[in-house]
Amino acid sequence: MSDDDLAWVDATGQAQLVRDKEVTASELVEAAIGRIERTDPHIHAVIHPRFDKAIEEAKVGGLPDGPFTGVPFLVKDLSAPTAGDPQHNGMKALKEAGYIAPADSWLNARYRSAGFVFVGRTNTPELGLVPTTEPEAHGATHNPWSLDHTPGGSSGGSAAAVAAGMVPAAHASDGGGSIRIPASMCGLVGLKVSRGRITMGPDRDESALSVNHVVTRSVRDCAGILDATAGPGPGDMAMAPPPRRPYVEEVGADPGRLHIGLLAARPGDAGPVHANCEAAARHAASLLEGLGHHVEESHPAILDDAAVTGAFGARWCVNARMGLIGTGNVLGRELTADDVEPLTWAMAEIGRSVSGVDYAKGLAAGVQLTRGLGLWWAEGWDVLVTPTLGEPPPRLGAVSGPEGSARTGALVPFTTHFNVSGQPAISLPLWWNDEGLPIGVQLVADYGREDVLLRVAAQLEVAQPWADRRPPTPA
Repeated sequence: MSDDDLAWVDATGQAQLVRDKEVTASELVEAAIGRIERTDPHIHAVIHPRFDKAIEEAKVGGLPDGPFTGVPFLVKDLSAPTAGDPQHNGMKALKEAGYIAPADSWLNARYRSAGFVFVGRTNTPELGLVPTTEPEAHGATHNPWSLDHTPGGSSGGSAAAVAAGMVPAAHASDGGGSIRIPASMCGLVGLKVSRGRITMGPDRDESALSVNHVVTRSVRDCAGILDATAGPGPGDMAMAPPPRRPYVEEVGADPGRLHIGLLAARPGDAGPVHANCEAAARHAASLLEGLGHHVEESHPAILDDAAVTGAFGARWCVNARMGLIGTGNVLGRELTADDVEPLTWAMAEIGRSVSGVDYAKGLAAGVQLTRGLGLWWAEGWDVLVTPTLGEPPPRLGAVSGPEGSARTGALVPFTTHFNVSGQPAISLPLWWNDEGLPIGVQLVADYGREDVLLRVAAQLEVAQPWADRRPPTPA
C-alpha cells in the first residue's frame, strides 16, 4: 500500500493492518512522521513534534496490545499533559518558561493503553478560549481545505492535522464547541460526549463545561476510540450512565424510526444563519426523512430565552480568570497583562468582576437551561438537528483578537448550550459549499445517549459517504 493510500485509511483500518501483519507499527509511525514533515509547513498544526520518542515507542514489543496498537496519534496541547513533553496551552508565558509536563493525564494513559503512538502535540488558541487557532505563542493554523481560512478552535490543530491526512485521529476537547467547531470547518466527525463520559482526571473537573474526545474521519473510529477511553476515574465529580453495549456495535445498528426536530435558524428569533449553513441542515433533514425518520421543525423552547442561554458568558469568563490563576500557580508568580493576549486578559478581567452571587446565578441559569432542554426530549423527541455553525469557515484573522470577538456569537449560536446541559452532540461533514469549504451539521441527543447519535451518524455516513473527499493540500 502506498503512503498516499495509507494516509486516508482510518484508525480502525490502520490497526487492522498491524494485526494482519501487512504493516508494522514502526512503518505506520514513520509514514505519519513523513507526512507531517511534508505537509505541516503549509498547515502549522503540530507545534511539539515527538518523533524520536514515537519511533522508539513503536519498536517491536514496545506497545501494549490494544485495539489501536501502532496507530499514530496527536494530542491537543491544552490541559492534556503527556509526560516529559512541552505543554503550553497556547500561552506565551508557558512557552517562554519552557514548561514540561511531569505526567500523563488519565485519558492520555488510556490512549497509550489502547496502543496509540503519540507523534506530537497540536496547536490551540490561548487557554482554548476562542473558536479559531491563531495564538500569539505559536502562530496560526491553516485550514487544509483553504489555507486562507481558519480550521476553527479550540481543537483547530488536531482537526487540521486529521483533515490533511497526517494522522487518522487526534485528541480534542470541547468546552463551548471546540470539538464540533473545527470538525465542521475541516470536514470531520466530531463528537462532544456526555458530561462524565470520559474522566478529566486527575486535574480537571467533570462537572464543568469541558469534555475530551477525538476528531476523526469515520464514525467507526469515533465509536471505537470512545470504547477504549470511556469510563470514570477515582473521585470523578460526574459519571455518565454506562453504555448498554460497546459503542462500535452501534455503528450499523438499526436506530428505528426516530422523532427528529430541526432548528435551521438562530434560536430566539435572532434571524437566519448563513444560507450555506441552513442548506446543510435542511439537506441533513431530507436525508434523515429518506432513511425513514420523522422530521419536523421543532426545538426546545428554552433555547429562545436569551436571559437563560446568555449565562454561559459569565461562566466562560470566570474560566478564563481561573486559567490565569492556574498558570500563575504553575509558574510561581501572578500573571500580568503582558503575559497573555489582550482578549484573554479582557475576558479574565470580566471574570474577576463576577461576584459569587452572580456566578451562582449563572449556575442556576444553567440548571434552568438543562431542565428545559431535558423536557423537550422527555416529550418524545430523539434527536435535534441544527447547523453546527452560523457561518462557513471565516478567513484567518476574522475572529481573532478583540476586534473579532463580536463575530463569535454569530459564528457559534448552536454549540454552547449542550456544554451547559452536558448532552452529547456530534458534527458530521454532510455539506461543502461552492467555495469547497466544509459545512458541518450538528445532531444532539438526550443525556447519555451517544448510542443514538452513533447509530444515526453511521446511517448518514452510508447514505452520503464523505471518506473520498480530500482537501487540495497535499499530504
